[in-house]
Amino acid sequence: MSDALKHECGIAFIRLLKPLEYYKEKYGSAFYGVNKMYLMMEKQHNRGQDGAGFASIKLDTAPGERYISRVRSSESQPIQDIFSQINDRINKELVDHPEYADDVELQKKNIPYIGEVLLGHVRYGTFGKNSVESVHPFLRQNNWMHRNLIVAGNFNMTNNDVLFNNLVRLGQHPKDKVDTVTVMEKIGHFLDSEVAKLYKKLKKEGFNKNEASPQIAERLNVAKILKKSSRDWDGGYAMAGMLGHGDAFVLRDPAGIRPTYYYKDDEVVVVASERPVIQTVFNVAFDDVLELDPGKAIIVKKNGDTSVDRIIDPLERKACSFERIYFSRGSDAEIYEERKSLGRLIMPQVLKEINHDTVNTVFSFIPNTAETSFYGMVEAAQDELNKQKNETILSEKETLTDERLSEILSYRLRTEKIAIKDAKLRTFITEDSSRDDLVAHVYDVTYGVVKQEDNLVIIDDSIVRGTTLKKSIIKMMDRLKPKKIVIVSSAPQIRYPDCYGIDMARLEGLIAFKATLELLKENGNYDLVEQVYEKCKAQENLVDSEVQNFVKEIYSGFSDQEISDKISELLSDTSVKAKVKIIYQTVDNLHQACPKNLGDWYFTGDYPTIGGNRVVNKAFINFFEGKNERAY
Repeated sequence: MSDALKHECGIAFIRLLKPLEYYKEKYGSAFYGVNKMYLMMEKQHNRGQDGAGFASIKLDTAPGERYISRVRSSESQPIQDIFSQINDRINKELVDHPEYADDVELQKKNIPYIGEVLLGHVRYGTFGKNSVESVHPFLRQNNWMHRNLIVAGNFNMTNNDVLFNNLVRLGQHPKDKVDTVTVMEKIGHFLDSEVAKLYKKLKKEGFNKNEASPQIAERLNVAKILKKSSRDWDGGYAMAGMLGHGDAFVLRDPAGIRPTYYYKDDEVVVVASERPVIQTVFNVAFDDVLELDPGKAIIVKKNGDTSVDRIIDPLERKACSFERIYFSRGSDAEIYEERKSLGRLIMPQVLKEINHDTVNTVFSFIPNTAETSFYGMVEAAQDELNKQKNETILSEKETLTDERLSEILSYRLRTEKIAIKDAKLRTFITEDSSRDDLVAHVYDVTYGVVKQEDNLVIIDDSIVRGTTLKKSIIKMMDRLKPKKIVIVSSAPQIRYPDCYGIDMARLEGLIAFKATLELLKENGNYDLVEQVYEKCKAQENLVDSEVQNFVKEIYSGFSDQEISDKISELLSDTSVKAKVKIIYQTVDNLHQACPKNLGDWYFTGDYPTIGGNRVVNKAFINFFEGKNERAY
């Protein structure tokens, strides 16, 4: 993708169902779980490179023995950093204590990080917060084993202020207002309550304090705790947690916004944000990895019993389509075909724009994630070229010679690697014109393959802000001297902010919004902006369920084509000699290509949870009032 668009994070969970001695005997190491966790996190580094964290729990430890280990990093290569720390500590213990080498019992007792329950997390820092304190997993400590809670998630809550105030009403004093803390403290509150109730009940049954502890671990109802905790949550989330004694869970939001996949056999229970991660790391088939249904949690008890429980009534399924377009790894079998479909489905618009002249057109892509949709686009273009060959042969059949037939059949689709992304250039100069010149060289181009009579068609995943297109890519493409540059977005126009985990919270940063404002000015209808602002302001004190998305009215007077044409103008300038045209995917085609992921609120403004409309209105208010702040 040409725009720098960040995703919140990815999760990885492993529960070893056998004693550590089993993995030592079968796989040669009691560190089997740690090694697999490293691979799972590394295979999801696309989901977050600003921070990484790991936590493990040892089962059935004696009092006085450390049973929780955690390490986090916000270094430049955080996954490598945390596992370097882990490996250094493990190796030091083995060097200092050679007797541990082949004794799994001593390893588990004395070496940190070696446990049966493991949780990993990768993240991007958003809104300037990238200290190690912001890195998951978060830990809520308690001297009672059952009340220790470790939480990590791929999520964003739209109603964090409400959740924070609810905690205050419960008598708590949260140390921070970030949604990770409010969510963890909410779970922690009901965990504490449930443990206290169980202890009171066990005391009546005649158990003393020491005897009650294992009974609490056995009887604790994790599903009940999650149902109470999540009652007020509004957002997209895959929430993972571990309790000190060994119970663990992963809960998915009721609209299925954030992805969650799991696998289970007699050795492991595994959960991750992406299916191919589990397939690759554990060498299992596509059909063996299951998707966790929206509103359900996979729960693994201390004794290994595993269940998938309904926690929240499901909403209409609105799984994030951006996962399919860009964020998730393209090695997933379904995602690969969906991205190719996105390229195929937009080809009719491209053909119309180039007047079906496939002979004098060069097709390419903006590296690297648009490459798959490029393949789909090329397949459709090849079908068109074959059709043109057939039509030419039939029209000339009376006079066709061997030489002419060879000429017709020799036509080939012209595909080239035009855009090449350079290593990131450090924009150390703060003066604007100097910075712009450096940004313009983020991409380089391949010279000598485009002729002056050619169209240059280049596909991107999506066009969010358009900054890199305007300052770098289009100007670099223009150096090749094509007659027309056609930039193709495999995604529709992004018109609304996300509030469920993608870093695009401000309306004024979206090129589709900017283009629509320009159209309103040109048409003398800019007073609509203030009218929409007044409507948004009037809703500020309404409950979320009563709030409407009035920002839709900004776009309602214009066709998709009109907005695309204005975007084409905004992303070009007088220095560009070629005609520039921006083509966007339609929402209908998006749904056709990604039928299981119909979450399209960034394109349509149809938010899947009640908090979404309040967020988009707040984003518009911030824009109108000139406030550079997040809307949630």
